[in-house]
Amino acid sequence: MSERPEPSSTALPDRLIAHLDMDAFYASVELLRYPDLKGQAVVIGGRRMHEPRTLADGTREYSRLRDYTGRGVITTSTYAARDLGVFSGMGMMKAALRAPDAILLPTDFEAYRHYSRLFKAAVAEIAPVIEDRGIDEIYIDLGEVPGIREPVGFDPLGGVRAVAREIKNSVLRATGLTCSIGITPNKLLSKIASEMDKPDGITLLLAPDDLQTRIWPLGVRKINGIGPKAGAKLQALGLETVGQLAAAEPALLIAQFGKSFGAWLHEAAHGRDSRPVVTHSEPVSISRETTFERDLHAVHDRAALGAIFTRLCEQLASDLQRKGYLGRTIGIKLRFEGFHTVTRDLTVDLPTQDAQAIRRAAGACLKRVDLGKRIRLLGVRVGNLSRPGVSSAATGPRQTKRAAAAAGASQTEPATPRSREENLSLF
Repeated sequence: MSERPEPSSTALPDRLIAHLDMDAFYASVELLRYPDLKGQAVVIGGRRMHEPRTLADGTREYSRLRDYTGRGVITTSTYAARDLGVFSGMGMMKAALRAPDAILLPTDFEAYRHYSRLFKAAVAEIAPVIEDRGIDEIYIDLGEVPGIREPVGFDPLGGVRAVAREIKNSVLRATGLTCSIGITPNKLLSKIASEMDKPDGITLLLAPDDLQTRIWPLGVRKINGIGPKAGAKLQALGLETVGQLAAAEPALLIAQFGKSFGAWLHEAAHGRDSRPVVTHSEPVSISRETTFERDLHAVHDRAALGAIFTRLCEQLASDLQRKGYLGRTIGIKLRFEGFHTVTRDLTVDLPTQDAQAIRRAAGACLKRVDLGKRIRLLGVRVGNLSRPGVSSAATGPRQTKRAAAAAGASQTEPATPRSREENLSLF
């Protein structure tokens, strides 16, 4: 009687990278608070007025999506709501047509940040090499985790499965929430894999033929980095699946998408990605922005816009102080009716994290924008970041016209249809 050969740990690739994605994170946090909603279609993204009301008998009364009015978009939704065609990023009013009886809850980012810290700390106890990719997802380098390469019985991937289950159980104990994990030789494939068996799934793509059998049949949009425009262009070329993209001539992709992106498409379709797990990176900029429930006019809604503008600058200053950064380049972002977006920025002499200095510089940027149309989004950004006591790379002695404007000096420029001096006073 022949015996099955003992599996070899060398069958595993050199790199073992995991992508962990929390399942419907915001919605799942809300279900911890409102367990009676488990299994129901729930949408997150409402305002404070949509908080549940506790009745005299102790039961809760919830807002419904059909009662929503405004231009808000869905932050996330439960899987039951997704089954009805309601997804994150969708307009509330459009979603109400698909799922009018879905329950609507306001966002609570303080709670989401709390649970984000909890799940990341739980993972770090098992696998400390983590790349933070946002509030609800991380990459993990599992290469040095004890036992990861040890087979279990006749399963050469037994050690990998055991570590994945241990991470998931640790997250569940720390938060009460489930997550999905994809483990492959690289970040690109792991990002795809973590979506394949949601919710509460473990997906391993470590066999030599997994690329052809599991990845190539998928649509090209499953590759992180291929957006709607590139996806539509690929479809027009008859390249709808990852396998079809992999079979395309690199010269064709480069001709259609340019040298850099075209070459990347070819590499991505073949599952090649050498990016390391980066445990820390410095931000390029820090920003705050808000979309209004209705379009605001620079004259008729001057008081409201001024208050919002000041609050954004104060929040941005607080973010800089909390994270320990100063910035020299202050910018604004305006989106007008019709979705036309305008940005302006200026660089001041000395890096700052002061709210008044940020507001003064951002206000100077407003002098260079025509505010004749109604505004739907307003944002403020600080870039060219540095740490206190460390000189910014862009520091210099020159006093630019923009910096002079930020300091309150007059600036003579041809006026747009609305006076740019007036713009500054509007905000």
